[in-house]
Amino acid sequence: MRKQRKLSSLGELPLLVVVALVVSIVVKTFLIQFFYIPSGSMENTLQVNDRVGVNKIGNFFSEIKRGEVVVFRDSAGWLPEPDPADAGIVGKAKSALVFVGILPNPAKQYLIKRVIGVGGDRIVCCDATHHLKVNNISVKEPYIFKGDRPSDTDFEVTVPKGFIWVMGDHRSASADSRFHTDDPHKGMVPLSTVTGRATFVVWPLKNAKLIAAASDLSKVTVTKK
Repeated sequence: MRKQRKLSSLGELPLLVVVALVVSIVVKTFLIQFFYIPSGSMENTLQVNDRVGVNKIGNFFSEIKRGEVVVFRDSAGWLPEPDPADAGIVGKAKSALVFVGILPNPAKQYLIKRVIGVGGDRIVCCDATHHLKVNNISVKEPYIFKGDRPSDTDFEVTVPKGFIWVMGDHRSASADSRFHTDDPHKGMVPLSTVTGRATFVVWPLKNAKLIAAASDLSKVTVTKK
């Protein structure tokens, strides 16, 4: 009798593995995907090697808002070409983790930045008090890396519909929208490339937290005409 139960359990194992894979793929595709932070461009909000959970389902129900931290695909060549894939067992293991959504796809490079402006916004750096102005409203940015200015370069842009203007919290170490105004989108990020909102840090445990949107930017409204 025990032998029969053991055989029955072994027969169910492949089915359980398939179900687990299907659930993982559905979660990765529609709900949550995890990414690691490879650089210090978002310090101190996010640290190098942090693992963040990105809410994808929100894209179906609400628009990206000012102040949110988002992950997006590099559609304009901001990043260098990725290293060749690892060979052997290591490469196969990484491919499996990419397939189930634990690691991002290295063929589709991603960036993570904070949304400063959305379609229709006018952003100016900087006002007399050295703050960014969004739609003529000066915004405080307490999350900026200590010692950094809101921007070392002056700029004035208007964000087209269907795009966002993004900047890293570590302004002096972030090659963000400011540094790509000569790309096909003039530094703007198409909403169609946004994977989702970075919602929480899951690893390492000492850094675990929710990632809040910037309060001042959240209060900005569209300029009245």
